[in-house]
Amino acid sequence: MDEMGVFRPVAEDEDANTASLDGSMVSRDEGIVIGRVTEIAGSGSRIAVDAEMLDRVRSDPDPTLAMAGQVGSQVKIRVGDSWLVANIRTLSANSSEDRYVDAYIDFLGEGVVVEGSNRVKGFRRGVTRFPIPGSPVMAVSDADMRQMFATESRPHIEIGNVYPTKDIRGALYIDAMLGKHFAVLGSTGTGKSTSVALILHRICEMAPEAHIVMVDPHGEYSAAFKGAGEIFDVNNIQLPYWLMNFEEHCEVLITTSGADKQRDRDILAKCLLAARSKSRLAEEIPQLTVDSPVPYLLSDLISNITTEMGHLDAAKDTAPYMRLKSKLEELKADPRYSFMFSGMLVADTMGEFIARVFRLPANGKPISIVDVSGVPSDICSVVVAVLSRMVFDYAIWSRNEAARPILLVCEEAHRYIPAGHIEEESAVGDILSRIAKEGRKYGVSLGLVTQRPSDLAEGVLSQCGTILSMRLNNDRDQAHVRAAMPEGARGFLDVIPALRNRECIVCGEGVSVPIRIAFDTLEEEKRPASSDPVFSELWTHVGDEEGIVSRTIKRWRSQGR
Repeated sequence: MDEMGVFRPVAEDEDANTASLDGSMVSRDEGIVIGRVTEIAGSGSRIAVDAEMLDRVRSDPDPTLAMAGQVGSQVKIRVGDSWLVANIRTLSANSSEDRYVDAYIDFLGEGVVVEGSNRVKGFRRGVTRFPIPGSPVMAVSDADMRQMFATESRPHIEIGNVYPTKDIRGALYIDAMLGKHFAVLGSTGTGKSTSVALILHRICEMAPEAHIVMVDPHGEYSAAFKGAGEIFDVNNIQLPYWLMNFEEHCEVLITTSGADKQRDRDILAKCLLAARSKSRLAEEIPQLTVDSPVPYLLSDLISNITTEMGHLDAAKDTAPYMRLKSKLEELKADPRYSFMFSGMLVADTMGEFIARVFRLPANGKPISIVDVSGVPSDICSVVVAVLSRMVFDYAIWSRNEAARPILLVCEEAHRYIPAGHIEEESAVGDILSRIAKEGRKYGVSLGLVTQRPSDLAEGVLSQCGTILSMRLNNDRDQAHVRAAMPEGARGFLDVIPALRNRECIVCGEGVSVPIRIAFDTLEEEKRPASSDPVFSELWTHVGDEEGIVSRTIKRWRSQGR
């Protein structure tokens, strides 16, 4: 750079891989200078990049150097005995000199200078020292990338390759990712389900005695984990109704609003407490409440409601009692609800249920897939609420025991924690929001999977310490992800609409630096049943239409799967 602040041109006979911008020669180990710092700010900076130098390294055999200067690539700046690593966010033409390109960069972190060379080592988040204007900016090499993404001795899982390299592995730090929750985001058809299955398979392989509960609303993951976990659905889950707390009882049994709703709640609370009090276990509990998970008979609850109704003076006041009785009798009689509201589920099976679903012990099958696709839609959210709350309550009340952290993964999370769940008084929304805010303290990790992050309750996504974002086509969804991701990842966020299938941007606690990863190919037998139908092929099939329709109607009418 001369006195006017303009770079001197590179001599024509200089080697493209060793010439620096000031005309001097630098070795490969010392790095290739591609620009200079022109402006400094707190979280980022502006640099001037030599376009001719970038053209000369485009054909470099080092894939990282070949990508130098592009949006989403990294650069390094020497500050004392440290490297400051930054990500290129934007590029624009230089108004005063055609040869140079202005670039805005976001600081990612610092690394130690390797003795005898200019390579990055020991990368860590945060910036302690800033460069000054005029400092040389170098391209990050393949060797630098290997040091930056070195997993060292930290427990991790490898899920793919770091873009644009072919062999530098992208890893997630398990303790950091699970300790502060994570979210997997992506529009339909981007490979989201397969990527989630890949992550969970890697966790199961690393920790065969883990405890993972996954809520599967579409029955996709049963095929993926039939050999690595236990599959639960309406045919075998046997979820006792008496495990519901009072709020969950209200969500199932009360359909009114306003003043009528409050009266119905008062009646239900009184009669439910009386029904629980008849249990032999009630004698062992000094302070029994309507929330205590104590078995009771549905017939006792109906009898208590009838008794209370008999104490009334006027027949016109019986409406709330009749509503509750009718709803209870409907649940008992309808076979669709038998997995939960059956007279056979009155025994004290709480310990057995927790051991089965929470994989205690895991016996080499650490994941439970809870398929709720067969659950009637009007109580599906309550079933998820009960499972989620039991995970949280178990973690709270087992704090004095040997730690058994539990990972709760919720597919289609926007269905259960919608943006307006506070106004709707949703039991499942309340418990999942509480887990997002407080679960870390009790050893409960939350994994959210959704295609519509903009429909998630406000603040829930921001509670996720690690975010894996696949392609998002909707502007509102992209805006929500930008708001939740840290400052240094903004350069990556701009490429979210342009990601290929099975590619994602990862940032947060689970990685040392925001990265773009191409997921590994998952074995066919480990993939979820979520592939897109091949219309051009399936529409060529003919024959047995009458049998198909007949069998479908039979299952439809009997609600059998």
